Amino acid sequence: MNIVGTGKERQFLGRQGEEEATAYLVKQGYKIIQRNFRCPWGEIDIIAQKGPVLVFIEVRSYKTNNFGLPQESIKRAKQKKVRQVASFYLKKAGQLEMPVRLDVLALKFNQKNEVTQLTHLKNAF
Repeated sequence: MNIVGTGKERQFLGRQGEEEATAYLVKQGYKIIQRNFRCPWGEIDIIAQKGPVLVFIEVRSYKTNNFGLPQESIKRAKQKKVRQVASFYLKKAGQLEMPVRLDVLALKFNQKNEVTQLTHLKNAF
C-alpha cells in the first residue's frame, strides 16, 4: 500500500483501509476468502468471491491529494505482481477453471482517519 507519512502511520492507515474495504465488500455481498495472501511473488490484500467469480483486490489508502488518486499508484510492475500472485493462488487452490477478476479499492481518509471516498474499480487491470 502506498500511503504518505511515517512507517507507523502508513501501517495504521493501511490496516484501517483493509478493514474498511473488507466491511464494504461484505456489505456488497462478497464472501471474504482470505486477507493478505502471500507467496514468493508478493501479496494480495483481499481475496473474495461474489457469485461464481473469484476476485483479487488490491487496496490503496491515501490521506492527501499530493500524489494523485490512490488507484493511480498501482503501476505496471505492481499489476504484474498481482497477476502472478493470483495465478499462484489459483494453481495452489486447484481453481484454474474459476472465473477471475482483478479489482482495486481506493480509499481516501481525512485527518480524523474517517473514510471520505471509496472507489471500487472492477476489472481494474
